[in-house]
Amino acid sequence: MAAAAQRGDGDGDGRRTTATTAAEQDAPDSAWNRAAMAVAHGDPLCCRTEWQLSAWETMHRDFVPEITLGDGAALAFAWARSDRVGRMLVPFEASWLFGCPLLGPGAVDLLARRLDELRRAGVRPAVLVAGLDPDGATLRELIAATAASHEAFADEPRPQCVASLAGGLDGFLARRSASFRRRVRPAWRRAREFGVAFERRCPTDAPAARDVYARMCAVEARSWKGIGDCGMTSGASLPFYGRMLERLAVGGLARVIFAVHDGRDVGFIFGGCVDGVYRGQQCSYDETWAARSLGNVLQLEQIAWLGEGGARRYDLGPRMPYKLRWSERQIELQTRVLAPR
Repeated sequence: MAAAAQRGDGDGDGRRTTATTAAEQDAPDSAWNRAAMAVAHGDPLCCRTEWQLSAWETMHRDFVPEITLGDGAALAFAWARSDRVGRMLVPFEASWLFGCPLLGPGAVDLLARRLDELRRAGVRPAVLVAGLDPDGATLRELIAATAASHEAFADEPRPQCVASLAGGLDGFLARRSASFRRRVRPAWRRAREFGVAFERRCPTDAPAARDVYARMCAVEARSWKGIGDCGMTSGASLPFYGRMLERLAVGGLARVIFAVHDGRDVGFIFGGCVDGVYRGQQCSYDETWAARSLGNVLQLEQIAWLGEGGARRYDLGPRMPYKLRWSERQIELQTRVLAPR
C-alpha cells in the first residue's frame, strides 16, 4: 500500500493535511472509519466507507477522490463539476446525501486548512456538505469557520426516522401503541404457526456475502418491487447493495434475516449495525405472502436479534408513512452548499 502523502505548508503552525486514496481507506478500521465513529452523526453508517465507496463505485465513478486526513479527523470528499458553480467538492454518495463528509474531532478546522491550501494554489471550489445533524456542533462550526470565504445555502432537510432499542423487543413494543401491538404480535405468532422459520445470517467475508446477496435478490425478484422493476435489483441498486453488503461483511457489520418456508426463502430483511446503531437497508418478501404481514414480522425478528446483541438504536432511513409507526423521533439531516465569495 502506498504511503499517504503530506501536502501544503499548513497554516503557519507546522500542521499539514495528508492526502490518501479510496483504496487505502477501503477497510473497516481505516482512518476514515475511525474518524467517522469518533463523533456523533445523524446517520452514522452512511458516513462510513461501506456506504460511501459503494455509492461512488456504482453511481458516481466520474468523481475524483479528494480524501484528506489530519489530527484524527478526515475529509471524505470527491471532486465533481456543477453546471451552476463549476468545480465542487461533494460527498462520495451524492444522490441521497445521507452521510456527512466531515469526520472526527477537528474536521471543520481540517476543511478550513484544506480550503486555504487550495486557495493559495489558485483553486476556490464550492463545497457540498451533507448529513449534518441539526443539533450537532459540526453545523455551527462549519458556518462560522467558512463565513469569510464562502456563502452558505441550505438545501431541503432530509428527515430520517429513528427508534430506540432500549429494553430490546419488549421495550420497543412497550413504546408502541396498543393497536400496533395487536396488529404485529399475532402476525408474528401466526407466521411461526404456519411453519415459517427465521434464519439469521452475519456473513464475515466477501464470498459468504455474495451467497447471501444472491438469495436476497431471488426473493426481491418475486416481490412487488422486483415485479415492478423498482427495487434492489434494478439499475445501479443491484451492484450498490451487493458491494455494500460485501464491505459490511468484512467488518462483521452485516445483519440479514431470511424468512424460510418449506426450504424456500420467502422474505428477508437487511441492514448493518455499527457501534450499537442499526441502519436498515432493505426488507422484501415474495408477493404471494403479502397477506401474511411478512414485512412486519421480519422487522420484529430483526429488532429481537438486535436487542439480544445490545444495540441501542434503529435508524429506519428516510421518512415514509409506514416508518412513522415504527419510530419515535425524526432527525432532519441538513445539507449546506458553500459557494466561494
